[in-house]
Amino acid sequence: MTSPTTTLSDALAAQQERLLPCVHCGFCLPVCPTYTRLGDENDSPRGRLHLMRHVVEGRMDPASDAFRTHIDRCLGCRACEPVCPSGVEYGTLLELARETIAEHHPPSRLTRMLLTVFANRTLRAAVLFPGRVIRSLGLASLMGRVVPAVGPLRGAKLGMAMLASTKRWVPPKVSAEKKGVAPNAAPTPRGRVGVLEGCVQQGLFSHVNDATVRVLEANGYLVVPVKRQGCCGALHVHSGDLDGARTLAAANIKVFESVDVDWIVVNAAGCGAAMKDYGTLFEADAEWSERASTFAARVKDATELLADAGPRQGAEVVCSIAYDHPCHLLHAQRVETAPLQVLGAVPGAEVRVVDRADECCGGAGIYGITHPELGGQIGRDKVAAVRACRADALATPNPGCMMQIGAGLFLEGAPEGVLHPVELLDTSYLRAGFYD
Repeated sequence: MTSPTTTLSDALAAQQERLLPCVHCGFCLPVCPTYTRLGDENDSPRGRLHLMRHVVEGRMDPASDAFRTHIDRCLGCRACEPVCPSGVEYGTLLELARETIAEHHPPSRLTRMLLTVFANRTLRAAVLFPGRVIRSLGLASLMGRVVPAVGPLRGAKLGMAMLASTKRWVPPKVSAEKKGVAPNAAPTPRGRVGVLEGCVQQGLFSHVNDATVRVLEANGYLVVPVKRQGCCGALHVHSGDLDGARTLAAANIKVFESVDVDWIVVNAAGCGAAMKDYGTLFEADAEWSERASTFAARVKDATELLADAGPRQGAEVVCSIAYDHPCHLLHAQRVETAPLQVLGAVPGAEVRVVDRADECCGGAGIYGITHPELGGQIGRDKVAAVRACRADALATPNPGCMMQIGAGLFLEGAPEGVLHPVELLDTSYLRAGFYD
């Protein structure tokens, strides 16, 4: 029997071709949120790749605290990928490294609990339902304000602030006159789509899912119900539980294969990035590789399809919107302009892109919870950039980013609301009477 160290080194060695392209040029350094704040080479993309190579070559124990510490500190924002001249697949290598570490160091109790909850539909509903009740009663806002940020209460205060930030933002009221509606705006039939409900998205942002369905239908897409769908596995991938992610991914592939749709639409950037990477997740599985790749090719962010459709112009909604890029939409999926096109289709809305909008907000899945100090520091920088826009609300198409930035705004007592871009377009369509 091989030793654990040998087995794990061999696991990373299987990815050696992905490690070799890195020439340590340093282009990744200025875009890495952890390196720019900590100044430690080991907390940069090229530094972490160097550590991975040490493990592959047997010069470093994959069970070492150093390997775990620096890999664990990575946000997984993948901002290093677009600037890398060698095309290093950093995200894939990071996930493999975390899987390697998990075999020696089980995830924290909090991480294990969250992964268990998200993987089970019944548990997920049981956990998120009380959250919706607390939010609707106004208790999340109250507790987020009065609970002191000291000791063990700091996490509770942050949790209540995040929950309070999931409340739907309502734009300023205007007259009932339908201003700005484009003439001859009847939609052209554009195909059949299935929409991923998501975990947090359906549990706390169901209004975003509802808006997504309405807006897609208003732009000519026939939305087909997809029953028995579940978690996409994104959080499991980020935590190094690749086997758990494959189990969840396979279940979703089967469910979506059972319906006749042209596209699989996702309105959460983290979920979309994970699903578009299913081909890589199953690349060593002869049975699932082709099915996963075929599935991944049909995954589209909601803003991508809407941008392809135009989208239709609705009625005027006078407001100012700060826009921030979710990392897993901009860096992982390389979708940059589509969300801005969606916001640009709303007459009266002034869109202001946040300074350094390409930098992570510090949420990064559950990073803001598991790394409150560093995640909080990065989050505060993002909140300051949002506030500098002096907008009515922040728009960003990912629930994790909405909660991370929204909580930061809430804790500062800021007046800005938080919304998904499709929500503003949905409001515009409601005022235009498209759903009558």
